[in-house]
Amino acid sequence: MVEMLRTRAVRLEDIASVNPRLSQKIDPSTLVSFVGMADLSADRAVTEAADARPYGDVAKGYTAFQDGDLLVAKITPCFENGKIGQARLSHRLGFGSTEFHVVRPHPELADARFLMHFLRSPRFRAEGEMRMTGSGGQRRVPVDYINQAPLHLPPLDEQRRIAAILDKADELLTKRRQALAQLEVLTQSIFHSMFGDPYASERWPDFALDDLLSAIESGQSPVCEDRPAEADEWGVLKLSAVTKLTFDDTQNKALTSVAPNKQHEVRQGDLLFSRKNTRALVAAVALVGEVRPRLLLSDLIFRLCIRNHGVITPQYLHAVMAEPTKRAQIQNLAGGSSGSMPNISKAKLLTVKIPTPPIELQQEFGRRVSAIERLKGRQRHQLAELEVLFASLQNRSFSGEL
Repeated sequence: MVEMLRTRAVRLEDIASVNPRLSQKIDPSTLVSFVGMADLSADRAVTEAADARPYGDVAKGYTAFQDGDLLVAKITPCFENGKIGQARLSHRLGFGSTEFHVVRPHPELADARFLMHFLRSPRFRAEGEMRMTGSGGQRRVPVDYINQAPLHLPPLDEQRRIAAILDKADELLTKRRQALAQLEVLTQSIFHSMFGDPYASERWPDFALDDLLSAIESGQSPVCEDRPAEADEWGVLKLSAVTKLTFDDTQNKALTSVAPNKQHEVRQGDLLFSRKNTRALVAAVALVGEVRPRLLLSDLIFRLCIRNHGVITPQYLHAVMAEPTKRAQIQNLAGGSSGSMPNISKAKLLTVKIPTPPIELQQEFGRRVSAIERLKGRQRHQLAELEVLFASLQNRSFSGEL
């Protein structure tokens, strides 16, 4: 309660400059750091620029910032995914995507790490998503939302204390995510040791998916509410349910407008494929493990139905289609007009050739993968608990309760 009394309610524009302009003249040959959108990670609160370019190459058409500034991706889906971090530059100045908002804290008023955690907090991001303007893939967070964002600001020494606590919690989250990523690498390593490169391998006979699948099913995309379904509600999968090549049943939207088509309900063991997304994310494939009831396919996600499990197993087909060289080959099938998201038709997908080793070898691979999945399940459970704790710490930090 004492700490709450010491805080004061402010707007972000009171303690920081948003999108400050570059006011100095710079020689065109001067090297500056460069940060692209891909360099801004949703999983790490610090962005270290590895690229350097002459100022003359980036003077026009890019966003300027300096070491220590906070970068906020303003376009969907990067903002919602948490691409927000602090720039760590090897040069005095940096340049990057025009889709960045730049926040520069006034050092006498706000600690940069404290403010960075505020910008990454679930509440700030959720409210920012609701304030986005534009349509489709061009929705952006307006600068006015950032300027007017309210927070409880404690004295600088308290900001630093809170930031240190949140930094430690964020470090634990990062380590847990890294452990999960290492398990993903282990699965790929086992795949390559057993089967080689599926794009170049001539060890096994090739079968088109048309020969391996009995059907490719898809759902519908009715009007849904902009929130996940409650336990007793039906929901429709979002593309993000499969984007990371691992099924995430929390990525759905509540269906309350029409009666569900139960034929489209997602089942354990389903192999799901994203037929439409950005060029980098299309053709994601995920195998459904445990799944909550009352979830439906959307029309953007295919269900690949295997014809004969004595010829190919779901675990193997998932792994071969997720393998980077094979996935790149499948992504090249995507078509679409300029400005639209690439789309892969059922007809084109059915032409994809899959090397098919003996079923006994596939089954052995499945047993090894299942053991890794059990480890990943425990890691995900621990990560989820840490994320809940971290969100609670963030909420308390910026409401004056920590």
